[in-house]
Amino acid sequence: MSDSVAIEPLVLDNISIVLINTTHPGNIGAAARAMKTMALSKLVLVEPLEFPSGKAHALASGADDLLTRARVVGSLEEAVADCHFVVGTSARVRGVSLPLVDPRACAGRILGEAGSGKIALVFGREDRGMTNEELQMCHLQVHVPTDPDFSSLNLGAAVQVMAYELRMAWLAITRGEVPLPSPRTHDLASQDDMERFYEHLYKTLVQIGFLDHSSHEKIMAKLRRMYGRIRPDRIELNILRGILSETGKFAESAGSSEEAQKQ
Repeated sequence: MSDSVAIEPLVLDNISIVLINTTHPGNIGAAARAMKTMALSKLVLVEPLEFPSGKAHALASGADDLLTRARVVGSLEEAVADCHFVVGTSARVRGVSLPLVDPRACAGRILGEAGSGKIALVFGREDRGMTNEELQMCHLQVHVPTDPDFSSLNLGAAVQVMAYELRMAWLAITRGEVPLPSPRTHDLASQDDMERFYEHLYKTLVQIGFLDHSSHEKIMAKLRRMYGRIRPDRIELNILRGILSETGKFAESAGSSEEAQKQ
């Protein structure tokens, strides 16, 4: 067990629990308690309605250190900027075509990625979950298979379900029941890198007229899903950005030549 204790923080410390626009501070405390019981320690809060809060500390029941160290940010983009794998939780299937898994399968995927870089497991608002735009920033969607006749799940309980599955998946690794995934040879692009790429891609597609007769939003959503499946590393992303830059230069040169001919 000494080896598992030595490598545990290297994997679990790469996993952040992200809560978006939490309305009730008690839910933040309950989430922190759920995390600490399962050895998760990184909590990120996106524009919580009330934090810091005595209600959060009351419900944390000893997990106050997680609340003290919690990172508070202004947007989901900021919360996941340095992550290379982002998982969104949703109470129901949305119009975003993401791979959909249950908590057990999701835990295995997360631990498979956590040895290579930072992971974000994102939970939406208590009343309406995550928006489609927020889910588009994710690589994977996890759905807790609750009873369809009563599918409402408290935020703290949802965090506990996922934290438990992560713990059980980790224990399977430490017991030798499944192997610890090997780290990747190349660093994957971070979510911040990918967002800059999508901005560059959109600008170039507009420049060459590709989107003139198409729905910009639908085309970009499909491209996001495609590159989300591919998940390029930093070197591959630099190649793609280079192609876009040269395409833009060519389009600009061609446009200048056409204007000169008209004159």
